[in-house]
Amino acid sequence: MNKIGIQKSFDLGDGRIITIETGKLAKQADGSALVRMGDTMLLATIVTKTVAAENVDFLPLSVEYQEKYAASGRFPGGFFKREARPSEYEILISRLVDRALRPLFPDDYHAETQVQISLISSDNNIMPDALACLAASAAISVSDIPFNGPISEVRVARIDGKFIVNPTFTEVANADLEIMVAASIDNIVMVEGEMKEISEVDMVEALKFAHDVIKKQCKAQLELAALIEKANPKREYCHEENDEELKKSVYKSTYSKAYTCAKSGNKNKHERSESFEAILNEFIESIPEEEREAKTPMIKKYYHDVEKKAMRNMILNDRIRLDGRKLDEIRPIWTEVDYLPAAHGSAIFTRGETQSLTSVTLGTKLNEQVIDGVVIEGRNNFILHYNFPSFSTGEVRANRGTSRREIGHGNLALRALKPMLPGTDENPYTIRVVSDILESNGSSSMATVCAGTMALMDAGVKLKKPVSGIAMGLITDNETKKYAVLSDILGDEDHLGDMDFKVTGTRDGITACQMDIKVDGLSYEILMEALLQAKAGRLHILGEIEKTISEPRADYKPHVPRIEKMTIPKEFIGAIIGPGGKIIQEMQKDTNSTIIIEEVGEFGVIDIFAADKDSIEAAKERIRRIVAIPEIGEIYKGKVKSIMPFGAFVEVMPGKDGLLHISEIEWARVEKVEDVLKEGDEIEVKLIEIDKKTGKMKLSRKVLLPRPPKEEKK
Repeated sequence: MNKIGIQKSFDLGDGRIITIETGKLAKQADGSALVRMGDTMLLATIVTKTVAAENVDFLPLSVEYQEKYAASGRFPGGFFKREARPSEYEILISRLVDRALRPLFPDDYHAETQVQISLISSDNNIMPDALACLAASAAISVSDIPFNGPISEVRVARIDGKFIVNPTFTEVANADLEIMVAASIDNIVMVEGEMKEISEVDMVEALKFAHDVIKKQCKAQLELAALIEKANPKREYCHEENDEELKKSVYKSTYSKAYTCAKSGNKNKHERSESFEAILNEFIESIPEEEREAKTPMIKKYYHDVEKKAMRNMILNDRIRLDGRKLDEIRPIWTEVDYLPAAHGSAIFTRGETQSLTSVTLGTKLNEQVIDGVVIEGRNNFILHYNFPSFSTGEVRANRGTSRREIGHGNLALRALKPMLPGTDENPYTIRVVSDILESNGSSSMATVCAGTMALMDAGVKLKKPVSGIAMGLITDNETKKYAVLSDILGDEDHLGDMDFKVTGTRDGITACQMDIKVDGLSYEILMEALLQAKAGRLHILGEIEKTISEPRADYKPHVPRIEKMTIPKEFIGAIIGPGGKIIQEMQKDTNSTIIIEEVGEFGVIDIFAADKDSIEAAKERIRRIVAIPEIGEIYKGKVKSIMPFGAFVEVMPGKDGLLHISEIEWARVEKVEDVLKEGDEIEVKLIEIDKKTGKMKLSRKVLLPRPPKEEKK
């Protein structure tokens, strides 16, 4: 029997239909939903424990997005031929969904929760990541798990001035704006994307367009959930024990001290942290010793709330920051380039207590990153890696591979810089940028953008324009309606604030953004104020960068290997490669170069990579000789390849031999070819004839030699 699930469908507004179905698959999960658009199908499930672990005061949420290779009729690569650890692309989608869902669970819900989303069928031109959050939210909505949703997520692109929702792969390639937006019916909660120098006004218009579409998708989820008995009502839970008397005591004893500490203007993160901690320890010491151990976890939780409230009120009331700055003031900046003498390019960017040491390495097509995903395949010639070691925050932490946060921050910096990279004509290199965060107190991803700009220019990469980045914060009070927009936020202002909004761009517009909002009711007016304040900060930072380096080096550094391009008719590709690669291998060995050929349309595009100019010129000359068409009357310097009784075969161009008949070697009679020539000799010859039927070439050496005078008759 083919069981039919409960379905709800809606139109994206252009005839494309999205269907949400539940009750047919994965019924033992607390909630499951299948989302379908065209031939693309995603299955999302959620499972949560019924009780929270002891002394856990946060939500242990894990979100996993996985693409099944069978979804597109493909085999996984590798020896085991099965899906293994998630790709960077899958991790980035998991992060997008996680960041959207996490703020919507109740603050006091602490049971371990797992959301899993699988791409189980794939349409080649539909981007499935834009449906992942919708699937996850639908699975939660039809469950009995408490959730302040529903939410959904859409991709918005602008093509020829028109906004499009959930564009195809083909359409995205032509967009000047591409962002992912997640929102509930009432509020935007997450934004991430890249742009080609758009204005702040355009950015806000794109968010409004996305939110209008998302509201319809949230309404469809509510209608579906209303049909599910399990989802109404949600489960009851009690994951927190509270002592109201202790809570009041903590507040009464520590709030004024925490407020004074917050207002002290201490610029050193560790000293400020120690001051706050001293207030906590003083209160703990005031508790009777026999009660101290039992009450300490609860005291720490209440004091965290006190510290948060004191900091927020201090900023709202006194309009100054934890480190004494004004709301729109940027921390002191110092920069340096060419710090690493052996690197192809390098820079240090330090802003307050955040520091990035960034390097640039230039390589060939052989260094390109191969992308072998279920949906996305291809090659990537711009790679950016962001590393966040524990010492950057003065902590001890085991190194267990690249974290999801490192992948996410690196991707944001990559998207910020990518629009300003030169085209392949100006940049034949594969570029790898590596940002090592040596100190961190907020905005380390934005420090990576700034240091990356400087390192690329130091390497001689012809950036169209320099790019900078800034992280904006927000403190709000719904009761008093006060708010404060903060420029260049500290780590504590991110953790205790209501918004983390990272904006990157040039002097002429925004190139990338990432926003997480933790508060309800953020108006577009406040958002626009934050964007304009971000622009002022971005321009200030660009000014500081340009004091050190304002444009790319005129040339690459002496130790940077050189690449030059050649274009040939594609019918000559085989001649350059030779049988079994013989000719190209000999050419690389003889000229000490790396030669890469790629067929592009009707042409062969050749990259020649070598340590010096002479090697490149030698390789180019060899290639020119191969692709040249022999011309009667031309003189060639050739190599004797073989000797026969009737003459010698001379290679006048790579792979092209001509016959030098014994009668054409010298003016004087030659009895044996070996008396004059031997194999390997390099001689000059003239092409005197090409057989029209066979194409065989006839050569002469003697016509290039002085003709002896005729002997006089006696």
